[in-house]
Amino acid sequence: MIEAAFFYPFTALMLAAALCVVFSRQPIYSVLSLLVVMFCLAALFVMLGAYFVAALQILLYAGAVLVLFLFVIMLLNLEPKVLARMRVFTLRAVGPLVAGVLFLQLFRLFVTSSGGQPFATSPTPSGNVEAIGRLLFTKYLLPFELASFLILAAIIGAVTLAKQKPDQ
Repeated sequence: MIEAAFFYPFTALMLAAALCVVFSRQPIYSVLSLLVVMFCLAALFVMLGAYFVAALQILLYAGAVLVLFLFVIMLLNLEPKVLARMRVFTLRAVGPLVAGVLFLQLFRLFVTSSGGQPFATSPTPSGNVEAIGRLLFTKYLLPFELASFLILAAIIGAVTLAKQKPDQ
């Protein structure tokens, strides 16, 4: 294993890029900052010796999901006025809700971690690719399929919004 001192530059870069994702005013810059976060996370997986998870991180998230995000952003072709209105709505309506859920989860984590094991653990496979595949297509088949359905619904929604005329 690698010493903990090697993790600090990647975590600092990942934190800075994550803050850029949240506070960037341009959606393209947010997606590019998210790409940096994904590569830093893959580097951390490599340092931990989880090469398969690092490869999946780069192929699935940094490759496919971010290309999907970029495709939807470019398809919507949002103007600065529209972005400003969406930002105000997000900050006023959705922001406090997300902050409340985050604080509840952190509170639950601290309460649970002070009284014994921090997380509910279950027996996991040995970590090889075959065991991960069996687990993914047996126990976690429904969440796996629901995630693909949600991505498909997002693509259909983006295409529908992009095809509408501006006067409608």
